[in-house]
Amino acid sequence: MKLHPLSIPYRAARTAGNVVLIAFFAFFGVPQFLDGALAFAVAGMVIIAGLIAIVGWQYAYYRRYEYALTESTLDIDAGVVSRRSREIPYGRVQNVSIERTIVQRALGLAEVRVETAGGSGTEAHLQYVGAAEANRLQNEISERKRRSRTEETAGDASAADAAATEAGTLADRRELLFEMTPRELGVLGVVSLDSRILPLVFFALTPFVPEITELAGGSAGLAVLFVPAIVLAIYLATAVLSAAYAVTNYYGFQLFAVDDELRYERGLLQKFSGTIPLEKVQAVTVTENVLSRFVGYASLTAETAGFSPGQEGGSQAAVPIARRDRVLELAKEIEPVDLPAFERPPKRARTRYVARYAIVLGILTAIAYSAVASGVWNGPWWIVPLAAPLIPVAAHLKWRNLGYALTDEYVVTRHGFWSRTTKIVPYHRVQTVADSQTIFQRRRQLATLHVDVAGSRSLVSDDSKMIDVDRDVAGEIRETIADRLLESLAEQDDRPADQFRDAPIDPVPSSQDSATSGDGSASANDESASRSQ
Repeated sequence: MKLHPLSIPYRAARTAGNVVLIAFFAFFGVPQFLDGALAFAVAGMVIIAGLIAIVGWQYAYYRRYEYALTESTLDIDAGVVSRRSREIPYGRVQNVSIERTIVQRALGLAEVRVETAGGSGTEAHLQYVGAAEANRLQNEISERKRRSRTEETAGDASAADAAATEAGTLADRRELLFEMTPRELGVLGVVSLDSRILPLVFFALTPFVPEITELAGGSAGLAVLFVPAIVLAIYLATAVLSAAYAVTNYYGFQLFAVDDELRYERGLLQKFSGTIPLEKVQAVTVTENVLSRFVGYASLTAETAGFSPGQEGGSQAAVPIARRDRVLELAKEIEPVDLPAFERPPKRARTRYVARYAIVLGILTAIAYSAVASGVWNGPWWIVPLAAPLIPVAAHLKWRNLGYALTDEYVVTRHGFWSRTTKIVPYHRVQTVADSQTIFQRRRQLATLHVDVAGSRSLVSDDSKMIDVDRDVAGEIRETIADRLLESLAEQDDRPADQFRDAPIDPVPSSQDSATSGDGSASANDESASRSQ
């Protein structure tokens, strides 16, 4: 099968911008050696030659790009200069997503991405097919994945076909789990605050820095009022832009259940459609920032082992925002667990936070004082230490929002105040358990325990964390999780847990060797790594 013929002019038009840029510099360089009409003629020839080369390359790309759905794999042959052939087994596919911009929708085109387990990027990228063909590919790959699993269970292909026929069409099996209402979309816009937009806001304010500095340093009383006003203005500008992005990105969001996978559709200016195979989910995360907690809302993400376009790592938004009780109900559709009571870190951890925040405030005070003493800033430096009474409050809030729990089947962790994250990890998805200690944690006999899954970006970023637990308790939890991992794998395979223990296994890292597993490459055992995908 081939890409859509309109993909040739569409890709060519997208690439033509580079030719225009080259021609722009060429036009200003040629007149140094040529005059008048000859310079324009040379520039025109460069543009025409560039456009011909672009169209020719895109035509060759179209001619040499072929894909096919076989019984067990998605086969792709592509390459203009060097030929590359790929076979992607259906069982390895994590997500089949469809993206359509406004222009692509007008032309009837769609962009299809196929992500696989453990991939750091898109394994297959079809630019571009027809909209109907994109939907067919998404449905067909899902059907063939399900049929392959049914065949393995049933024992032969005829039984698999009979099961597929009995199940009915995809439309019959499609169940709406969640649909975002206009009210929820509005709440999402209000509570969304994207930190990636902050640099844009600061860049927009750059021309006004001299005036702001002059006003802030005019008098002490004016500075006390003006500095908070500037902070508020930056926050409001960031909030407005974040709200606009969130609303356009999640407009019309719907979540469906189809057999053993979830499907989502969203987007206003750019349409997205994707799949979340339930058997590939590594962890479920409930996120609540300060504003959403205040109004009783939360969001839900499902983390898979593959790459997901437009998302961080393999995280895919299962529910962008909804009432917290509704989010917890939907979380049970993915991992059937009730959130337990959390164990908090020892209270001596709060003393550590007080010391940390006091040091930071002291550094900021010194910087402000030095700026005034050197004449760089004329404002009152003593405004900074006025925040000292907030240090104990901040330390208590950080401690209060930390916690962990071990259920019979799951590890549940919680951390963060401004954006509180609750992560649910099944034992059989655990890849590595490691505890680590900083210099400051060792002084207070504390440790941080990392529970790594296949979808985590690393042991020190987006994994499940138990922060500042007692050092001895961290060691006990690490051993408990390792034992329950083996028991969970044994239950799934209907084999005694001792067989897993007797097999060659990389030991679960302790605090002494946790540094060697900081890249997330180590695993609790080879068998658990393969099964988690």
